[in-house]
Amino acid sequence: MASALLLGGCTGSDGGDTDSAAVPRTPSRAVDVVDVATPASAALGLSRRLFERSEVVVLSAPDARSQQTAQSAARRLGVPMLLPGPAVPAEVQRLGSRTVLAVGPTDTRWPDLPDLRRLEPRGDVEAAVRELPVTTPTRRDVVVLTRAPAPNRAGVTTARNAGATVLTAPDADPRAEASVVKALRDRPDAAVIGLGRPFRHGLAYQVTAVRRELEQPGGGLLALPGRHVVALYGHPGTPSLGLLGEQGVKATVARAERVADRYRALTRSRITPALEIIATVASSSKGKDGDYSAESDVEDLLPLVRAARAAGQYVVLDLQPGRTDFLTQAKRYRSLLLQPHVGLALDPEWRLRTGQKHLRQIGSVSAAEVNRVSSWLARLTREQRLPQKLFLLHQFSPGMVRDRSRLVTTHPELATVIHVDGQGTPAAKKGTWATIRRGAPDGVHWGWKNFHDEDEPMLTARQTWRVRPRPDLVTYQ
Repeated sequence: MASALLLGGCTGSDGGDTDSAAVPRTPSRAVDVVDVATPASAALGLSRRLFERSEVVVLSAPDARSQQTAQSAARRLGVPMLLPGPAVPAEVQRLGSRTVLAVGPTDTRWPDLPDLRRLEPRGDVEAAVRELPVTTPTRRDVVVLTRAPAPNRAGVTTARNAGATVLTAPDADPRAEASVVKALRDRPDAAVIGLGRPFRHGLAYQVTAVRRELEQPGGGLLALPGRHVVALYGHPGTPSLGLLGEQGVKATVARAERVADRYRALTRSRITPALEIIATVASSSKGKDGDYSAESDVEDLLPLVRAARAAGQYVVLDLQPGRTDFLTQAKRYRSLLLQPHVGLALDPEWRLRTGQKHLRQIGSVSAAEVNRVSSWLARLTREQRLPQKLFLLHQFSPGMVRDRSRLVTTHPELATVIHVDGQGTPAAKKGTWATIRRGAPDGVHWGWKNFHDEDEPMLTARQTWRVRPRPDLVTYQ
């Protein structure tokens, strides 16, 4: 049975308006995150950010029934709702609370607060509420984002009682929820607070992407999910390296559109055509720089990049670095990566160690090197206020990416894709697909490659669409 405790004697600065029992405060940051793991800490964090003072605080035991009763009381009073914890006494003192209404079973372990006076069942709680001062919340220009309201009942109640608007973003990403996107655009000056640890990765960038409408080719704010990308792969003017190089610029763009149309016929989902351009080609000779990689000039790639943008298509620059490192090569193409429709792919098969040569062994890369590239690209995207970018990592054998579990996949500026590009019979390809997916890090999307010449036979669009899980990216070489 729920019971209640009325705690008195806690004092503090009144913090402002003496005519109100509770006084809200303006958040100190335009975008902030309550970076905590528990509902108790989340409610406490919002109280600190959104209330200057409050004569009354409602404290609830953790069980659902107590929280429902406490939520009702806190709403009627317009005051913060907290859960027991060691930091509660300090917050009660900061708020200058003279009354703490604690709801819960008699055996609840309440914080050590002075002048504890016990009230009996729920009827006494209601009687106590009627005797306490009431503050009517006034809507304020503050938006609080939560993945799910129910687990954060105390925090959500505290936010609403401070006049904030609470919105649900299940993926902890405001770009992914249409109602949140609309609300943030309708209120461009509202402070935004993410409630809980899942929002700690780049909320400021995500809010910027929403409000500045950093859109992808074909619409939407996210490169992935929300669409499927269908790409031609290869090097301009080199038919032996893939379909992309079998025709000129205009014909390549048109061909990418036709291939994408095969998938549009199968679904109502958004299909985005794309070009994956091999920007640096693995070479059998070491070249002048000794790295066994032939780097294309930016000017030579510009015609395709510009034509793709005009057609609403995406571009991915693929790196085959030989004996140099991926980050060194990525920085060569910074000017292209500054374009909103251009992403990056790393091809570890062609990443050699000292003394190695192409085709004598399969190359590999460490997770640490991949993370250096993703960190650089994410920072570039964030600082230049660009839309989220595709970031591909090719892999067809486990040894190609060393320490793969250490990959950082949490950059909100990047949609990280592990691109499974094994070739052969359908059964062999599906076996590779299962092997590479096993033990993969969280937060990645998946790519599938069809080879016109090497697959035996190549899957049709309908057969590819039936692969499970359904690929986010399909490329044709």
